[in-house]
Amino acid sequence: MVGQEHGITMPIAVSSGPAAGLVGIDIGGTKIAALLVSEEGAVLARGSVPAPAALGGGAMADAAAGLVRALVAEADVTLVAAGVGAAGVIDHETGTIRAASATFVGWAGFPLADELEARLGVPVRVENDVNAFLLGEAAADGRTDRDVLGVMLGTGVGGALIIDGELHHGPHGAAGEIGHTPGYSDLVCTCGQTGHLETLASGTSIALRYQERTAGQVLDAREVADRARSGDADAIAVFDAAGRALALACASAATILDLPCAIVGGGVTAAWDLLAPAIARTLRTDSPVSGIPLRIVPAVLGSDAVALGAIETARRALVPAGAH
Repeated sequence: MVGQEHGITMPIAVSSGPAAGLVGIDIGGTKIAALLVSEEGAVLARGSVPAPAALGGGAMADAAAGLVRALVAEADVTLVAAGVGAAGVIDHETGTIRAASATFVGWAGFPLADELEARLGVPVRVENDVNAFLLGEAAADGRTDRDVLGVMLGTGVGGALIIDGELHHGPHGAAGEIGHTPGYSDLVCTCGQTGHLETLASGTSIALRYQERTAGQVLDAREVADRARSGDADAIAVFDAAGRALALACASAATILDLPCAIVGGGVTAAWDLLAPAIARTLRTDSPVSGIPLRIVPAVLGSDAVALGAIETARRALVPAGAH
């Protein structure tokens, strides 16, 4: 099983050799992390390096490949495939970065899969990092739902969908982007439109909403959470608004797609105790019309989720279509 300390159940059958390994790579704007596992799924090595995002796609691929080679040497295995969860809009068929934030210089248009294959000499599959997160989380021990919404509450709000056990990308690769669905506020979103879920539920927005309510007190989301736990009414209100908006968004998606479960990850979920009361209240009054209970649950894999999901994309690349 992959990542046994997390209770992952993602069987891998890729090689008859006793010393084969797969690697999952999590590429973000500040850090590149990787997790190397055996074909049985035991974690063999892990590590991270700073992400040279300002130096271009080539430098990012060099850093990722160098990290992987170091882990493979440490574990003394033969690498057979690599999966990547990368920030940005990904062409999951070609592994090319279609669009990315300004943080990533020379990232948009970069053929990441091809470049890593050239450096590592193995098949490489690339997914958006939120998609990879959901693949990893949905495979966690005890989770059997084949239709799942994933939500990442971080600097922004990302989303992903698994339908009938497979990632659902949509015709343009944009399925699941719940963070930019409207109707939750009258505030301007980072994308320039108004009222999106991200205006209330991201870490950035939680800090901004608290600043607005307190005439300019500048705190980050973690500090706002500390204030809420100490009884600060403004901080509690900010998390209540975030929890309610999150629950409404999940309930809307569940109603449209008949989803029984939403898994929520990202840094904001460190304050799950503050989000949960509003989520529960909202689901009591605004549950899916099907009458089937919607479970909105926190992620369990922590910082390994993206890498574990990336390993699953690598596994699927090595298994004939329909066989997994």
